[in-house]
Amino acid sequence: MSDSVNQPRTFEVLTAEPVRRRRKPRDWSDDEKARIVAATLQPGANVSAVARSEGLDPSQLYGWRRKALASGVVAPLTAGTGKQIKFARVETVSNGSVDIVIADMVVRVGGDFDPDHLVKVLRAVRKA
Repeated sequence: MSDSVNQPRTFEVLTAEPVRRRRKPRDWSDDEKARIVAATLQPGANVSAVARSEGLDPSQLYGWRRKALASGVVAPLTAGTGKQIKFARVETVSNGSVDIVIADMVVRVGGDFDPDHLVKVLRAVRKA
């Protein structure tokens, strides 16, 4: 047998605090889930901000939202916002000209053309 067994030894005692108990998962009712998911579908809603305000992880709310949209329980808002949507009309700003070649014909358009008149001319050229 070895003499090292009878030699004095030093031990270090570690102290630690117990790990806090994990919080129990909350059971959310279907009505609560639908209400929270509907809040994320409002115009300008921030899903992460809604999740934080409800005490949820954003990924959990994104999952609920994905499932709700896929199942048809909720739907994104389709009603108009009350504002009329307008389309921009492109107007020329230079005085240069553009050559439009159709088959063996060339239509030269100046910088200040009427777009409606140009459409009529191009249709006539295409038919010719």
